Amino acid sequence: MEALFSLLFQTLILVPLGFIFGRFSEKKHLKSLEEREDRNSKILVTDLKSFTMLSSTDQRAEMLIGEVTIATDYYKSFVGKLRNFFGGEMIGFETLKMRARREATMKIIEQAQEKGFNAICNLRLETADIGGSTLSRKSAITVSILASATAYVCNKA
Repeated sequence: MEALFSLLFQTLILVPLGFIFGRFSEKKHLKSLEEREDRNSKILVTDLKSFTMLSSTDQRAEMLIGEVTIATDYYKSFVGKLRNFFGGEMIGFETLKMRARREATMKIIEQAQEKGFNAICNLRLETADIGGSTLSRKSAITVSILASATAYVCNKA
């Protein structure tokens, strides 16, 4: 009887609340990312290993690192457990990874601009799953992205 009550509580209360608040939080984060990306659109970002258009006057370079960890909401966790049981693509977790990648890249770009750089090369993103690979009942599903890049000053001819 207690297990049935717990299941009803989860499906009738926690899942809808997780959907509403999770969707609100995700939209707010995506809007913030878009605004920050628009503000920082003038910086050159590439995954090339070498500097392009290196400035002859300012030849300093610096390695920058940004790390982001984003957790899922209750709704996505619940749907993920169902998808894991029945099979299928976990689309909700793709947006989680996309948001984490964009946020980590923005951290690198903002660091570069604070230090007076206008270009980034050799941008690398490493993904780590923290505590969510098994979709167990007690673990939270989170994704962690570690971004690294080299910042420099380039000539924009």
